[in-house]
Amino acid sequence: MRERSARSTEWEKYLLGSVLFLSVLIGGGTASGLYTDAVIEVAAIVAAAAIFSRPSEHGIPRSALWLLALGLAVFCFQIMPLPAALLSGLRPEVLLANPWLSGETGLRFVSVGVGRTIECLLYFVAMAAFFLSVTRLRPDQVYGLLPFFLMGVICNGLAAAIQYSLSDTVAIQGLLPFTINAGLFANQNHFSALLFVSIPFVVYYGLFRGHLLSGSLGLITLLLLLLAAGSRAGILIGLAITIISVVFLSARSRLGGYGIPAVFIGLSLYTIGAWTKIDAEVVDPAFGRAEFARTTIAGIEENWATGVGFGSFPKVYQIYEKGEMIFKPYVNHAHNDYLELALEGGAPVVFLVAAYSVLLFAFSLAARRDPLQKMAFLSVSFLLVHSLVDYPMRTAALAMTFAYMNGIIFHKGFAGRLSQRGESTEAHDDNLLVPVRPALARR
Repeated sequence: MRERSARSTEWEKYLLGSVLFLSVLIGGGTASGLYTDAVIEVAAIVAAAAIFSRPSEHGIPRSALWLLALGLAVFCFQIMPLPAALLSGLRPEVLLANPWLSGETGLRFVSVGVGRTIECLLYFVAMAAFFLSVTRLRPDQVYGLLPFFLMGVICNGLAAAIQYSLSDTVAIQGLLPFTINAGLFANQNHFSALLFVSIPFVVYYGLFRGHLLSGSLGLITLLLLLLAAGSRAGILIGLAITIISVVFLSARSRLGGYGIPAVFIGLSLYTIGAWTKIDAEVVDPAFGRAEFARTTIAGIEENWATGVGFGSFPKVYQIYEKGEMIFKPYVNHAHNDYLELALEGGAPVVFLVAAYSVLLFAFSLAARRDPLQKMAFLSVSFLLVHSLVDYPMRTAALAMTFAYMNGIIFHKGFAGRLSQRGESTEAHDDNLLVPVRPALARR
């Protein structure tokens, strides 16, 4: 009876897995107002509603729930009309938003772009709903979502391989509502981010599962695609996450003693190629991420209390931009998600980011025994590092991946399963992506 009940609820895994696969497949755009992002948001919210309509034996961590509730409150605060006198001393006059209604001069919005803030609110709600849905699944269903993610990565890798093998001009137009420049992504840096967040899982597959050959081929393919994409941050982070994954996961691997030397020899050759690729890039020191950061910090200093509204960065950045730095192409992101969030959300968002960092560290300590949770923590950590030099979470594919990885880390069921099954759980975890062989077959 229990097995029949478990089989009847497998639709939850396939529903969320389909949303995750769809996100990785079509969510590679960075522009606002894309219909592909709207499709992903609707799919995530509908799937979450279906899952929340059924009871679950796994509760949602209260700390994570409170954090999401506070984030939602910040959004609501930004789109509520407030007395103009309340905001007049907290930001420059030029950034006081237009009156709420024609002829009404006593009310202002915190956000200087209410429409964009509402768009960001829907984006946040969809990702939060997906995260909460993952935490309500059984641990085996959470494991079952991983193949959907990997299928999305494989599709992106195949698309990139075809692009790079055809010609030097790899841009594809008309297939999706944005120009595809790498894999199925508009931005090569974000495509690189998708590749390197999947590296810990490939390393685990090779070292933990004993599939050293196939795992090595998968790892080599990912690293070669990172080199071909040409993202400097992606190349360096891909190298770092590979080394750390090998060291972090090889301690319990039977093949670690043979595989580690071969992996490090290959990484040495990869480092030479990475350095050549980075050295060949021409970087203008007077106009780049450092200038973006200086201008963004200038905006933060005058709007630190409330922020200027999520999605309002392009409009506000132009106000603080130096005259000699104004060109026909405009700056739409700070290329540092933390600075951009601080400008858009102010002190409340800085507090929420700090609180999330503390929670992530605390839950990672509690999850140190489960291999899947350790892999998810590595992927999330390096995605957060990448956010220092780019804006990966502004892409729906990576935001949904981020939500899934956090759902793994914050899931309560893994700790309970480990305490109940002990060492037998670890043996089951080592067979993540293929069927578990019967006990007699292993003798």
